[in-house]
Amino acid sequence: MSKTTKTSLNSIQYAFKSIIWPRRKLLFLGLILIVINRLAGLVLPGASKYLIDNIITPGNLDLLQYLLMAVGAAVAVQAITSFFLTKLLSVEAQKLIAELRVKVHRQVIQLPLHYFDDHKSGEVVSRIMNDVEGVRNLVGTGLVQLIGGILTAILSLILLINISPSLTGFALLPLILFAVISTQAFKFIRPIFRERSKIQAEVTGRLTESIGGIRVVKGFNAEEFELTTFESGVDRIFQNVKKTLTSTSLITSSATLLLGVASTAIMGLGAYRIIEGLMTVGTFSPLRFIWDLWWRPSCR
Repeated sequence: MSKTTKTSLNSIQYAFKSIIWPRRKLLFLGLILIVINRLAGLVLPGASKYLIDNIITPGNLDLLQYLLMAVGAAVAVQAITSFFLTKLLSVEAQKLIAELRVKVHRQVIQLPLHYFDDHKSGEVVSRIMNDVEGVRNLVGTGLVQLIGGILTAILSLILLINISPSLTGFALLPLILFAVISTQAFKFIRPIFRERSKIQAEVTGRLTESIGGIRVVKGFNAEEFELTTFESGVDRIFQNVKKTLTSTSLITSSATLLLGVASTAIMGLGAYRIIEGLMTVGTFSPLRFIWDLWWRPSCR
């Protein structure tokens, strides 16, 4: 096992024990809310089948009001669960961030003087205020949304298989290709994101010291030197951002292309099956909607 892998595992273990596990009850409540939210979201695509096959085609208006009531109730449940999910977890995440900032500040204050000689004061301030922001995804909606996305993908896959196993099997091909592309891309992106926080802290630290000591800078006529140093730091940030934008745009474009190809193929095969009498219009109607629900969480 490499040193980097071992460090990552230790970080995950520490995050689970100190951050996630103490808040397990709140996260479990959030997980229940996200499950209800995702199940309610599957009502609309399922309702389209009954709307076409059981209401529009036979002209049965008596069932229409019940179907509309069911869909309306599902939409209301989605809205309510989304509100409480954000309210509970987002507030807890911000509370944790505030506690960690105080904890990090207490530890930094107790460090020996040579640490402050080796690090700019602005850099230390930036790290105290910004580095703890990452825990928002652990306690906030990020982790629960990830689990909810996986659940949505599984449920949508089951529904797709029930509708048409052959079309579902065909839809798996672009998803597998996208998984390969995104895996390779993220290997390149992760180190860049880690480097960006370091660069921003260095540039912020230098800027804070130059502004705080502006009288000294002007006294030694060092304005041009400070401008050149700051421009160099800003350019380093720009080059870092440019690399991430290029990689993320490649992932987004690949997802758009593969989704379009798969959707076009599903549309053509679905139309062929309907014409041949192998599938009803009501059965095909929710297929596109469920496919979108499946693709989006699977690609995160």
